[in-house]
Amino acid sequence: MALFSSLTPVFIAIICVLIGVIMKKTNGEKDKRDTKSKHPSRPWVDEDLKDGTDHPLEEEEGEEEWQAPEENVAHVPFTGERYSEAEMIKRSQTFYELLNKRRSVRFLSDEPVPREVIDNVIRTAGTSPSGAHTEPWTFVVVQDPYLKRKIREIVEEEEEINYKKRMGDRWVNDLKRLRTNWIKEYLDTAPYLILIFKQVYGRLPNGKKKTHYYNEISVSIACGILLAALQNAGLYTVTSTPLNCGPQLRVLLQRPANEKLLLLLPVGYPRKDATVPALTRKPLEDIMVVM
Repeated sequence: MALFSSLTPVFIAIICVLIGVIMKKTNGEKDKRDTKSKHPSRPWVDEDLKDGTDHPLEEEEGEEEWQAPEENVAHVPFTGERYSEAEMIKRSQTFYELLNKRRSVRFLSDEPVPREVIDNVIRTAGTSPSGAHTEPWTFVVVQDPYLKRKIREIVEEEEEINYKKRMGDRWVNDLKRLRTNWIKEYLDTAPYLILIFKQVYGRLPNGKKKTHYYNEISVSIACGILLAALQNAGLYTVTSTPLNCGPQLRVLLQRPANEKLLLLLPVGYPRKDATVPALTRKPLEDIMVVM
């Protein structure tokens, strides 16, 4: 009995340690469950849409692989166009009226489009400004029927999951009034698909990496210029961001790992029976603040 009494504190200590271990293990499992449960809270986020410049350490682990800055770039004289005030007003009004006719068209004809036009609008997009003039964009033009069919299969498979599981009721309901769904017929019928990839970093001929600053912003500006160039040429498209399709499309199109899909544009003429939602744009006073 005396022995038992002397061992009681030991037993209590052992029991306390065991309880502590069990609780720690339970909390650890709970944290893991919480982490797993938190991840689907934004399941629609596409890893390809994240800007690599937000996480520079991930790309800069191999410091010796990165290229040192180049020599200073020479400057040359610049002379820009200068118009009279009346001509400026006229040109700005005409350009606005042209772009105000731009609509997202989902019913595209399979009528052929001159390849030279596609070359020119992409050249135009390539005039976009970019961080430190890195030009971090790749425009992949797809006209092969087999590739277009494979792209449609990949996109529709993921988009059906997006609509049914990832996007949530609010998003899906917002899209219902526009009569959109995961069926993307235009990916087959449009004569061209233009897939715009952002290069999160560059590769030099010597194999070293080159930092691409503000790569997503730079490529997004280029996409805007591309949309304006298409409208100017009389071609139409619908901006498509196929969530969670980037890796598969990158493999299909044999693009390197430093490129991530940002935008997919089917390009062509509207079908004769094409329709668009009867939408209006915000007036100037709702989108501009003069200080």
